[in-house]
Amino acid sequence: MGDEGIDAEPAEAEIEALRAERDDFRDRFMRALADAENARKRGERDRREAEQYGGSKLARDLLPVYDNLKRALDAAGDEQRAAAQALIEGVELTLRELVNVLTRHGVQPVTPAVGDTFDPQIHQAMFEAPVPGTRAGDIIQVMTEGFLLHERLLRPAQVGVSSTPKS
Repeated sequence: MGDEGIDAEPAEAEIEALRAERDDFRDRFMRALADAENARKRGERDRREAEQYGGSKLARDLLPVYDNLKRALDAAGDEQRAAAQALIEGVELTLRELVNVLTRHGVQPVTPAVGDTFDPQIHQAMFEAPVPGTRAGDIIQVMTEGFLLHERLLRPAQVGVSSTPKS
């Protein structure tokens, strides 16, 4: 019977060691599980961002094409429109198709108007000038439209801003 007391102590120590090892493995497992879940979420977020914003460089590179087509149409007067009606219609169709393609891929124009308030988040001030009848910060001229890709700014709208001091 004296042997049972001696065997009980090492068995109890062994059980405690096994419990500590079990707890350590459980902790490691939970951490690995959390890491795997975080990696899955990060991968999903990266995939969504790549899907939405992966074409931003191409879209940004196409914006000058949009600008040039729009300038060509704006420059055509009534005389040129009458003389080259088919050409003008072709340019208009090309511009419309470019806008349709950009829109399908999440590109939306930022189109400020004269009199709107300057917003540095979506506008770029190209110059300031005092203009009677305006307030400081009013847009007085729009040079180019800006564009958003989903909610990210691709290019700010380029505008002129009033610097008229407050009365």
